[in-house]
Amino acid sequence: MRTNNPNPLAVVRNLGILAHVDAGKTTVTERILFATGTTHKRGEVHDGTTVTDFDPQERDRGITIFAAAVSCAWDGHRLNLIDTPGHVDFAAEVERSLRVLDGAVAVFDAVAGVEPQSESVWRQADRHGVPRIAFVNKLDRAGADLDTAVESIRQRLHPAPLVVQLPIGSEDGFTGVVDLLRMRALTWPDDTTVADEGPVPDGLREEALRRRRLLEEAVAERHPAALEEFCDRETLSAGTLTAALRDLTHSGDGVVVLCGSAYRNRGVEPLLDAVVAYLPSPLDVPAVRGENGEERPCDPGAPFAALAFKVNATPTGRLTYVRVYSGTIEKGATVWDAGARRTERIGRILRVQADRHAQLERAVAGDIVAVVGLKSARAGSTLCAPDAPLVLEPPGVAEPVVSVAVEAERSVDTERLASALARLAEEDPSLVVRTDAETGQTLLSGMGELHLEVAVEKVRREHGLTLNVGRPRVSYRETVGRGVSGLVFRHVKQDGGAGQFAHVVLDVEPSAEGFEFRSAVVGGRVPQEYVRAVEAGCRDALAEGPLGGHPVTGLRVTLTDGSTHVKDSSDMAFRTAGRFGLREALRACAMVLLEPVVEVTVTVPEDAVGAVLGDLAARRGRVSGSVTRGGSTVVTATVPLAELFGYATRLRSRTQGRGTFTARPTGYAPAPAETVAVARR
Repeated sequence: MRTNNPNPLAVVRNLGILAHVDAGKTTVTERILFATGTTHKRGEVHDGTTVTDFDPQERDRGITIFAAAVSCAWDGHRLNLIDTPGHVDFAAEVERSLRVLDGAVAVFDAVAGVEPQSESVWRQADRHGVPRIAFVNKLDRAGADLDTAVESIRQRLHPAPLVVQLPIGSEDGFTGVVDLLRMRALTWPDDTTVADEGPVPDGLREEALRRRRLLEEAVAERHPAALEEFCDRETLSAGTLTAALRDLTHSGDGVVVLCGSAYRNRGVEPLLDAVVAYLPSPLDVPAVRGENGEERPCDPGAPFAALAFKVNATPTGRLTYVRVYSGTIEKGATVWDAGARRTERIGRILRVQADRHAQLERAVAGDIVAVVGLKSARAGSTLCAPDAPLVLEPPGVAEPVVSVAVEAERSVDTERLASALARLAEEDPSLVVRTDAETGQTLLSGMGELHLEVAVEKVRREHGLTLNVGRPRVSYRETVGRGVSGLVFRHVKQDGGAGQFAHVVLDVEPSAEGFEFRSAVVGGRVPQEYVRAVEAGCRDALAEGPLGGHPVTGLRVTLTDGSTHVKDSSDMAFRTAGRFGLREALRACAMVLLEPVVEVTVTVPEDAVGAVLGDLAARRGRVSGSVTRGGSTVVTATVPLAELFGYATRLRSRTQGRGTFTARPTGYAPAPAETVAVARR
C-alpha cells in the first residue's frame, strides 16, 4: 500500500497507542517495533525488557507510567508512535500526547471489552478530534470473544464499529484472521512474525461472506460514494471499501476494528497496514490555529511553529519533546518561546527511540522530535519563528485531587528537596508543589495515590534523598447550598491622601456551573469598569471558603446595586469590595462541603463477592452494577476518594490476591457531617 503522493509528509503517521491498563498496549508497541525491524528481540512486560517502559519504576510495577515516543518504518512510511499510560492517575500524560497526535490505535481486551479507562481515553481523543482505529487484543485468552468486545464498543463508546477481520479459531486455538476486504486468510505459525496467506477456510467461507456483506452495508449507509457504487453493483470493490473506511475514520463516523493477539505476534502486520491505510498523515489534518485565529499550514516552507508537550529535566540538561506543525527548524537556530516571551537557542535535535536518541540536522512540519538547549520551555509552550510569533492552545491540566506532606529526613537536605520537587513539577504539570500557610509543610498534590507514590519514589531514586511522607489527603471543595440576597458591603478607607470607597449589593445563589457573575445594576450606579473589578474581587474570594478554607465552586453572584464616590472610588476599591463582600456573603450562606468521588470497577472471584460488597459499603460506596463473566464478577461502585486509600492491600487480603480494581474520577459529591468536621481541622 505504498503512496504515490510525492509530498514526503504523506508517508508520515503520528499516532498513539491508547488503552485501559493491562489491555496490552505496551506489548502491541513492542511487537510493532519488532515487526518493523526496529528491534531484533521481542520485549516483554513481565521480564522488564520492553523498549518503551524503560523507567525502573515502570519495570518494577509492570505498568506504563510515562508516555514514551518511538519511531519506526513500515511499507515506505515513517511511524512516530507514542505509547501512553493506561492508569487513570496518569491521564494527564495521555492528554498531553493526544494534543499533538494525528491518529491513534485504541487497544481493547477481547475478554473485558471496553473498560473504564478505555472509555476515558476514548473521550479524551474525542475532545481532541483524533481519528482512531480499534485493535481487539488477547483473542487467545480463555473467554475471548470478538463480537462481545465489538458490542461493548458500540454500546459504551457509540461509534459505528466497522469490523474488517474474522478470527480463525478461538481462545488457545486462535491462529489467524480472515481479511474481509481481500477475502484472504492470514495465519501465523508458532514463533513466526510473517503471516502465511491463503484462501479462506471452507468452514469459515459462508460466515466470512456474511460479515463482508454486513461491512459493505454499514459503509454504504455512511459514505455517499460507497452508497452509489453499492446501489449500482450491489457490492463494493476492495478499493472503494478501503477509501470509504479511510474517509469514515477521518470524519469519526466509523471506527475500523481489527483483532489479534500481540503477545503471540498474531495480527500485528495487518494492524500496521491499517495504520498506513486509514489513519491520517499530517497533510490530512486541519491547519494548526493560533489563539488569535491565525492558521499555519503543514508546510516545511511556512514560518516555524511547534508545541512543546513533554519535558524531561535530567541532571545533565533538559530534553523538550515538540511537535512541529509548520516550517523547518535546524540545529543551532533561534526560536521564540511565546509563553516565556524570550528567545531560545536549539542546541541539538534528536529522533527519539524511548530512552535512546539519534541526532538530526533539522526537523520539518509533521515531525515529533526532542530538542536540547531550551531553558524556559514548559509542557504547553509554543515555539515559533521570532519574526512570526504565534500562540497555540496548550494541553489542558486537570486539578489535583490528592495531597501528601513531604519533608527531608535531614534538615540539611531541605534545599535539595525543594530543587527536586521543582524539577518534578516542571516535568509533570499535573503535580503541584505548595507550602501550607498554617503548618508550613511542603505539600505535593497530584491525580491519585499511585501518582504521588511514583513521584515520591522518583525523588528518592534520582536524588538520593530520604523522605518522610504524610498520609494522603483529598482536595475538598465548597459550594452554596442556600444563597443570600441583598447583602450590602461598603469598603471605606481613609488614611491620608486619596481614600478608597466602594459600595456593592450582592445576591449569591447555587449554580450548576463552576462560577458565574452577572450585573443587574441599572442607571449607571456602578460604572462598567468597576463591575469588572467587582467580578475580579469575587474570583479572588473563591480561593478560600468559610467551611475549611477550601476552594469554592458552583455559585452565581449577581451585582444588583452599588454606589461610587466622585474622588475615592477606583478599580482597587471595588475589587476589594468584591472580595470581602463575597466572603461575608458566603459566611451568611448555607455552605456544603464537596468531596471527590470515583467510579471503582472491582474484578473478583465469585466466591469473594460478598466480602468485597461489604467492604465497599463500609467505605460509603454505592454499587451501581455487577456482571459475571469468565468465572469472575465485575462490580461497579461510586466511592469517595478518601475511602480508597489503602484499598489495594485490603482487596488483596480479602480475595487471596486474586482481586483487582481500577478507579476513575467522576466529580464531586456532598460530604457527610463527620467529614465536614474533619475538613475544618
